[in-house]
Formats: sequence, C-alpha cells, structure tokens
Amino acid sequence: MSSSTGAPGTTAAGAVHSLPSYLQADHLGPWGNYLQQVDRVTPYLGNLARWVETLKRPKRILIVDVPIELDNGTIAHYEGYRVQHNLSRGPGKGGVRFHQDVTLSEVMALSAWMSVKNAAVNVPYGGAKGGIRVDPKKLSLGELERLTRRYTSEIGLLIGPSKDIPAPDVNTNGQVMAWMMDTYSMNTGATATGVVTGKPVDLGGSLGRVEATGRGVYTVGVEAAKLTGLALSGARVAVQGFGNVGGIAAKLFAEAGAKVVAVQDHTGTIFNGNGLDVPALLAHVKTRGGVGGFAGADVMKPEEFWGVDCEILIPAALEGQITKDNAGQIKAKLVIEGANGPTTTEADDILNDKGVLVLPDVIANAGGVTVSYFEWVQDFSSFFWSEDEINARLVRIMQEAFAGIWQVSQEHKLSLRTATFIVACQRILHAREMRGLYP
Repeated sequence: MSSSTGAPGTTAAGAVHSLPSYLQADHLGPWGNYLQQVDRVTPYLGNLARWVETLKRPKRILIVDVPIELDNGTIAHYEGYRVQHNLSRGPGKGGVRFHQDVTLSEVMALSAWMSVKNAAVNVPYGGAKGGIRVDPKKLSLGELERLTRRYTSEIGLLIGPSKDIPAPDVNTNGQVMAWMMDTYSMNTGATATGVVTGKPVDLGGSLGRVEATGRGVYTVGVEAAKLTGLALSGARVAVQGFGNVGGIAAKLFAEAGAKVVAVQDHTGTIFNGNGLDVPALLAHVKTRGGVGGFAGADVMKPEEFWGVDCEILIPAALEGQITKDNAGQIKAKLVIEGANGPTTTEADDILNDKGVLVLPDVIANAGGVTVSYFEWVQDFSSFFWSEDEINARLVRIMQEAFAGIWQVSQEHKLSLRTATFIVACQRILHAREMRGLYP
C-alpha cells in the first residue's frame, strides 16, 4: 500500500486504508462502503492493480460556501460540494443533489460510483458528483433559484461542456438544470447547452431522459429474468421510492404483466396482494407528492416492507437502505438497485448467501447517464433524435453492457457487483496507465 498523510482507517471488511486527513477513520460513511468494493475487485485487476490507489483518491474536491438572501431579508449560508473522482476516460459526469443530509463522504462515494457506472456502460466520461446540504422543501421557489445560481457560480471553475457536466439527482430536476445552464452561460458570455444534462427539451434536453433511469432498471431486469428463468408475467414486484426511477420501472414491469404489490416512499408504505393500479398510483403521487393516502391499497408498517412476498425488489430511494438488519427478511429472487448504493457490503453478503441475485446500481441505474450522454452529443451537434431512436439505443447499450458483465460473473463465479467493478475498473485503470503520469 502506498503511504499518504492521514490516519489509517479500517472498513467493515477489515482492510486498512491510508486515509486523507479530511475523513474520519471511525466514520467513513458511504465512502467506506465504496472502499470495500474496490478491495474486492483488486485481486482481479492483474497488472493494473499497481494503479488501484488511483480509485481510492478523488482527483479533485471542491467545498464551497453558498450564501443567499432569504425572502425575509436574512442571509443564510449552505455547504456545497463538487467532487471529480476520476477523469481518465473523459470529462466528469454526475448529478447534483439538494438534501439536508448530504456529506462529503456521500458525494465522494457517489462520484466514484459514477466513474464505475460510466465505464461499465462504456460511455466516455469520468465520475463526478455534487450536492448542497439543504432541505429544499423549506425554501421558496425564488430562494431555490438563488441557491442554485450561487452554487453554479461557485463551482463554475470546475464545470463545463468538456470538463464536468452536472445532471439532476435527489431533489433536483429540469428546472434546476435550466438555472444552472443559464448561470454558467451568463458567466461565460455564450449559451452553453452542453454544460448540464437533464434539461427541459426546449433548452436542448433530450427526449426520453426523464424515463431513462427507470427504463434502464427495467431493461437489465428483463435480461436477468431471461437468464435465470424467472417469468415476468405474474411476478410480484416491490418498489422503494416512486419517483422518476421507481415509478417508471414499476410502470414498465406492470405493462410486461408483472404485479406491483408493495410500494414505499417517505410518505408511507402501501400493499395490495392483487397488484396495485400503477397508472392510478402514479397520478396520485403527481398530485399528492407521495404514495401515502392511496385508496387502492392497505397500509403497512415501514419495517414490514422488506419482508413482502415478491420475486423482484427494486430499492429506488436513497443509499444504505438494505442493511445487515433487514437483508435476512428479503424474499425476492432478484434485487434491482435503482438507487445509488442502496445495499451495504454486509447486506450484499447476506443476500448472496441466500441465493438472491443483486443487479447492482453501477449497471442497473446507468440508463440515466447513458441518455445524458445522448443529450450531450445532441447538444454538441445541434441535431436531435426521436424518442424511439433514443430508447432503442439505450436498450442496446444496456443489454450489451449487462451481457459482458454477466459473462465475467459466470467465468469467475462472482457477484454481479464485483463483476461490474472488474469490467469498469479495468477500463478506468487501463486509461490511466495509457495516459501515464504528467509530468
């Protein structure tokens, strides 16, 4: 192990890492989970293992103060981040989240998972991520706009169409991306549609982008079902999180003949053994802001969600949801990770021992960044594709990526997560090796 300044930290798997001084060795958070995943892949990297420390150190971290004037005239300060984990394969790519629990460890881990995700589907990007530690529900629309614009200006020296391209994530959307694009454009003196993706279609956004992540979840789910002999018709599905990812995935699985029997989000947990009316539930969520209060279902206790009888479980909310405490309750044959990092390493091992097939986030939810890549390409060329073309290209890329990962998993008798990391980390480190170290 190469030496560095900072205290050694021990992950739950027991491996000791040289840690930078800005992390707490006894509380690594999501970054610790990522480090364990890198440890598991290292023995399979061959000669590229000499570069593996590259994966354990983000290339660049920017922490910014984001001051705004609130509607009541007071000045509020928020903590903002932009982390570029690795840029060996291309410009940084990754979302921006607004959430009261955002931490540096979380944004670091999310940026690293973006590096892996982009390499796994072989789009020419590195990994990046951003966030502001704020509860956006407590801000007015005007305050939210001022916060977005100030944050964009503060991280402006890092982002750009050929440097680092943000996108929507938790609690951000097309409107937030429009403000970011406009702010960057005003600061540079020219309209730069390619600086962000996930924009409204009228501002250079792509058709199919909103549904892309959920469609990717569904696509890899279909492929895995074929390979394992799981019939989708009549298969019971449980979904955590019912936004763009979980809601769209549920809609597509229901259209394929599956029964969505349970849904959980921040407003409640609902169940219907005969299958929920997904279009009606989507309409309810659009008007009510969540699944709570939906008439066509029974209410469940939140902790009962994980023990629901189902064949397919889709965690599509936040990270760290499936843990060593609830993994033993899961009855699904297939877990498709719509969220980033929803399963801890200990839970991964429990599910593996139970014979549950986990389709990891770094491939399962890569549909979003794939169509973000299409959007970026369309912005550069100022030539836009039809939604059918976009969906067809997305499905082809996801199918080909999943097939390659499945092959590695079968060859080495490894989990799909470790197989995805093998494919992706080899691509990242091969690029690093070919580029060499400058100077």
